Amino acid sequence: MQERPLSGVRVLDLTNVLAGPYCGYQLMLLGAEVVKIEVPGQGDLARRLGPDPALNGAGLGTSFLAQNAGKKSVELDLKDPAGRDTFTDLLRGADVLLENFRAGTLARLGFGWPRLHEINPRLVYCAISGFGQTGPMSQAPAYDQIIQGLSGMMSVTGTPETAPLRVGFPVCDTVGGLAAALHVAAALAGRSVTGEGTFLDVSMLEAAISAMGWTVSNYLVSGVAPEPTGDQNATAAPSGTFDAADGPLNIAANQQRQFETLCALVGRPELAADPRFAEREARKRHRAELNDELNAALRLRTAGEWERILVPAGVPAARIVTVPQALELDQLGHRGFVTDLPFPGSPARTLRVAGSGVLHDGEPLRPAAPPPLLGQDNGEREALVARWTASADVVSPRAETA
Repeated sequence: MQERPLSGVRVLDLTNVLAGPYCGYQLMLLGAEVVKIEVPGQGDLARRLGPDPALNGAGLGTSFLAQNAGKKSVELDLKDPAGRDTFTDLLRGADVLLENFRAGTLARLGFGWPRLHEINPRLVYCAISGFGQTGPMSQAPAYDQIIQGLSGMMSVTGTPETAPLRVGFPVCDTVGGLAAALHVAAALAGRSVTGEGTFLDVSMLEAAISAMGWTVSNYLVSGVAPEPTGDQNATAAPSGTFDAADGPLNIAANQQRQFETLCALVGRPELAADPRFAEREARKRHRAELNDELNAALRLRTAGEWERILVPAGVPAARIVTVPQALELDQLGHRGFVTDLPFPGSPARTLRVAGSGVLHDGEPLRPAAPPPLLGQDNGEREALVARWTASADVVSPRAETA
């Protein structure tokens, strides 16, 4: 495979738990050298988070293992003058600084944006926080669940009877991390032209609302407030979860041709001519009646059988599976989505980590090393400083020789 897009880029990662480490993980997959700066003796809080108490006690919680493969770990106390001096030396050779402290924390430690820019004018500084670095909520603490609630996301999750519900995974942390990684990459590209660094102020709240798509735009553009619709897609019908003989089945017959094909294949071609269902808006108004008719037909076969019948005919359909079943899908295996690594500190054991979902020149981007033990690279601090500061200009020469 060709050189990764961010090969040669150096990232200092001060982040904890998920949004920031997920951003750093994406940058690592893209080729960046990512060095985690961790509090001595404690490290990333995620080292103690996960379902396995033994791993948590060893500082290798599942949450940490999932987001930190391929990174280095150096312990530094930024409240100690010697630690700040070493951090300053690393900053001089860094391309990117990531942090997800509460707004203003790094400035109170003596490393606000003016000081960072003075130390290294080419530095891309990315601060990830719940609400951004400015505004009346900037000092409020925030975790994923808080952002899910304040974004409106929970209000539209579930049915009218069960909403508000939390989305079943930390989606706001993930979206915030992806937004940060995207803008870091964009800032590096911009720096190759201007030579100047950038201060990126990432708000998880705003990133989450931005990612909610039609749920937000329907209100902004048309004044239509969204409501919880459970397992049904409010924009089309029939589109949602249906009843097969052995369990639930997702069908998204959003186009007229797909609807007509679906009716024919389930043995109910007359539904396509029924005035209640003949055109898109009518189907949405009569969603409950249409679902009843289709469910009666769909219950005659298993979800797997319907998948094999509908998909080749162009009707989007799929079983609803568990997370373990999803991870065993042949499709993921074909694309190399999961990477097997030696387990940190126990190389005979295997650690499985997820990829990015993007192939580069037909190949998945994989971490080259397992997540680091706390302080694993302390002995390399002086060598890191020397190497980074000796070749501080990485991105622009590539552009100048293009």
